[in-house]
Amino acid sequence: MENDGQNELEMLANSYMPFGKYKGTLLIDLPEPYLVWFHAQGFPSSQIGKLLGLLYEIKLNGLEDLVTPFKNN
Repeated sequence: MENDGQNELEMLANSYMPFGKYKGTLLIDLPEPYLVWFHAQGFPSSQIGKLLGLLYEIKLNGLEDLVTPFKNN
């Protein structure tokens, strides 16, 4: 069985923002102020919203290095 946490880290490292100002940007590369804005507005109630919420917590706590090993080159 695949580790869901690992799967989410892989998704953060290799998925692109599907809409908005940063459409086409890897999620892990989204700037922290954008995530802070999203947090204040409320994340979408979808898979992308769940990932953005996780990414917000990761960036807020300076834990981006957890995602780096999962980034495809």
